[in-house]
Amino acid sequence: GLRADAERIRTEIDASGQALAGLMRDSGGGAGDDEADTGTKNITREHELSLAANAREMLRQTEQALVRLDEGTYGTCENCGNPIGKARLQAFPRAVVTDAALEAV
Repeated sequence: GLRADAERIRTEIDASGQALAGLMRDSGGGAGDDEADTGTKNITREHELSLAANAREMLRQTEQALVRLDEGTYGTCENCGNPIGKARLQAFPRAVVTDAALEAV
């Protein structure tokens, strides 16, 4: 499932990159735009940048989980070495549970 997630996220990142390129191209001159049009374009661009950053972070976490899976360390806390609960891994397979995360629970 993690490998399929990684591929899906890569596709999302590519699509987001294309959308951003289009937004940048379309925001060029802005001739005739009023302040509301300009503001809307800026908000849309910022939203796409945020989505792209989130997707890249999720891909990074997924790739780290795949490395841990290959190394045989998947499902263990990176700090204390204790097992991460099955329900937690099913809910969020990229879980890296650390002592700080456990204290927050």
